[in-house]
Amino acid sequence: MMALYENGARRKLMVSVPVQCPYCHSSEVIKAGKQANGTQRYQCQNSQCARRSFLLHYHDRGRVPEVRRQVVDMAINGSGIRDTARVLRISPTTVIAVLKKSRRAATRQPHVTVSASFTRRARAATTRRRAR
Repeated sequence: MMALYENGARRKLMVSVPVQCPYCHSSEVIKAGKQANGTQRYQCQNSQCARRSFLLHYHDRGRVPEVRRQVVDMAINGSGIRDTARVLRISPTTVIAVLKKSRRAATRQPHVTVSASFTRRARAATTRRRAR
């Protein structure tokens, strides 16, 4: 879009694009620089957001949050790595990386302290099993 002014100068009109965080759906988003390939990076300002940095348009299909969720869902339903990669049109290496990261994220739980008497009983039970 070009606008023509009285002095004959042409200038591009600015267009405002509403940006929403794909993780928490907050509209509290600011620009956060650019990727090496020139894609605009955004940052969510919501303090409860799980992930702060994101892109609107990913070059790589394996980076899209919806595709990553589908990888995990297909793995839970018993699909193999190659089958998942073929159906979603991503690399098998990407499927493996997504599954590793999702497992790591799922195991992040608050540390629970175990009483000393429980650990002694557990050790005694394992030594009895080994002795058999």
